[in-house]
Amino acid sequence: MSILINHKPTNDIRVSCFGEVLWDCFDTGKRLGGAPLNMCVRINSLGIKADMISAVGNDVLGNELLSEIKDKNVSCDYIAINDNKKTSTVEVTLDSSGSASYNIVADVAWDNIELTTSLLDKVAASDVFVFGSLIGRSTTSLSTLKSLIDVANFKVFDVNLRAPHYQLDTLIELMTQADFIKLNDDELYEIAKAMGCKYHSLEQNLAFIAQQTNTNYLCVTKGSHGALLTVKGANYYNSGYLISVVDTVGAGDSFLGSLIYQLCNTDNAQYAVDFACAVGAMVAQNHGATPTLTHQQISEFMNPL
Repeated sequence: MSILINHKPTNDIRVSCFGEVLWDCFDTGKRLGGAPLNMCVRINSLGIKADMISAVGNDVLGNELLSEIKDKNVSCDYIAINDNKKTSTVEVTLDSSGSASYNIVADVAWDNIELTTSLLDKVAASDVFVFGSLIGRSTTSLSTLKSLIDVANFKVFDVNLRAPHYQLDTLIELMTQADFIKLNDDELYEIAKAMGCKYHSLEQNLAFIAQQTNTNYLCVTKGSHGALLTVKGANYYNSGYLISVVDTVGAGDSFLGSLIYQLCNTDNAQYAVDFACAVGAMVAQNHGATPTLTHQQISEFMNPL
């Protein structure tokens, strides 16, 4: 028995991830990116079939991106090719501590994901549907997202605020439709305050959002200090892992992908958040958002001999 999926073997579980696919552009070159795609890659690598729903341009960067995605063993069957919009690129700047800032080009292919019967059928057949906040910046993709939410079975909302690419009223609307909400601590306080929260502690703010959105599953990440997972009012803590940070790009995405994987496989919420924090830390001590990590490597990291 797992927390999210009842009476279903891992090989039969299906996840759909909706949102941006792009090139993260560093001084040293470009790397595969986009929070939903990073999650999709991680979920697949751990052993659950996850498909990506997005769009790229009909251009060189798009062809390269599709090739790279396939190399990560992720299907491109639900990634549309848009003849009129460019493939997405994001300029990434790392500070001295490895923390990233982003310059995200607007009105690209994934801003214009059109709704199709195929997408509706795909999401309706999936056990878990994962989406982020950045995809809500455009009218077309937001409209498609809302239609997919209507047919989804279990909805996971990755709040991933990138100013100025979000509106608080849209965020709150999506949160009320989600079954699971993941935020970082800064995002938690910002959104809770906007919703009228008067509390000061992290736990009180998280409980406030749970009540206001009628959500039973929530998680807040705290950078190097780990995470707090709430499952039907019960709190589970991990205080983080000591590492040397190389770059933080994609660490939170792999954290959530790993958490989803474990919550679909186990009824042990404490182990799930411990495992997810370990994977997030291991990504942060590597270059790039999607380094290859095996179950054995993760186990040895969590419990070194």
